Amino acid sequence: MVEKQGRGEVRGPGRPREERVTRAVLDAVVALVAEQGMSAVTMDAVALRAEVSKPAIYRRWPTKQNLIIAAAESRIGPLSVPDLGDFRAELREVLTARMEAYRRPGTDRLIAGVVGLAAEAGAGRSAYGAYTARVMGETRRILERGIDRGEVRPDTDIGTAATLVAAPLVFRLVSEQELPDRRLVDELVELVARAVGVRP
Repeated sequence: MVEKQGRGEVRGPGRPREERVTRAVLDAVVALVAEQGMSAVTMDAVALRAEVSKPAIYRRWPTKQNLIIAAAESRIGPLSVPDLGDFRAELREVLTARMEAYRRPGTDRLIAGVVGLAAEAGAGRSAYGAYTARVMGETRRILERGIDRGEVRPDTDIGTAATLVAAPLVFRLVSEQELPDRRLVDELVELVARAVGVRP
């Protein structure tokens, strides 16, 4: 699975070297995308930049889509937000973490590239779907906790609400070509809380 490949899971005494190779390759992908765009990402270019062999790359990521998704997940991966006892506080944690990741150089091109490859992948879209499910998993969990605490309406569609949380930052970054900021985060917290929150 891509998730395992992205983490470079290798057992035994060689693991530290395997982790270094994995990190070097993923960093090379992000750097190439940031500097030159998605078209610069070829297995040859990545191998040269990371100073590894192409077979070492293919063993971990058999396709370019697998490699790009793993690189995206190294920059924009799953989150873990503790139970803060307050839906708004937890929502702010998620949005702030995403905002900070999206402001890093090259993230706009990386996200656009991942989405573009998924649109062209046909049956390979399942890999992208699995990635987005991991990335949005914590948003779903804080919505479910909000329902359990009586802060979020019990009839809230979790999938729709999670999309409502995730989409504005991505759209601001990729479509509007502006860096999301704390003001946007603050406004989104209020808008989402009003949309799904239990009214007094």
